[in-house]
Amino acid sequence: MKILIVIDMQNDFIDGALGTPEAAAIVPAVAEKIRQYREAGNQIVFTRDTHGEEYLDTQEGQNLPVPHCIEGSFGWEISAQLPVENARIINKPTFGSLELADYVASFDRIDSIELVGLCTDICVISNAMILKAALPEIPLLVDGACCAGVTPESHRNALEAMKMCQISVSGC
Repeated sequence: MKILIVIDMQNDFIDGALGTPEAAAIVPAVAEKIRQYREAGNQIVFTRDTHGEEYLDTQEGQNLPVPHCIEGSFGWEISAQLPVENARIINKPTFGSLELADYVASFDRIDSIELVGLCTDICVISNAMILKAALPEIPLLVDGACCAGVTPESHRNALEAMKMCQISVSGC
């Protein structure tokens, strides 16, 4: 079985509080990737950056004082352009998710894991590194054409860092 992990494709990261033109541009490609995985009968998992009203009081909020992905808000929701039915959604309070790694590791047979989403240089790379550490012998892929970073330069830097950690990067 192959697993597609769609990282934080939420309204606030696409065209909301922290949105970028690059993030908005990848939505159709991510939707197509989801369609392909679904048609092949593979597993799809979404992560959702999830903060509370006290976000600005957290360490992350002190370093990034832009309220975003507040649970229950429109910005917290996964883009309506992406089909989430029959997919597992994992809420995560920070960049990387140990719960995601545990969930993926619970499958009996995994042929590969592919990550797409936002932001390449924060949450995608964090989850890729956690998954690589938890499942070092499972092929881990990142489709750079289905990811966007805070800036194009930081996106490229994150993809290069993942390559150095034996994560296969395509589409860039």
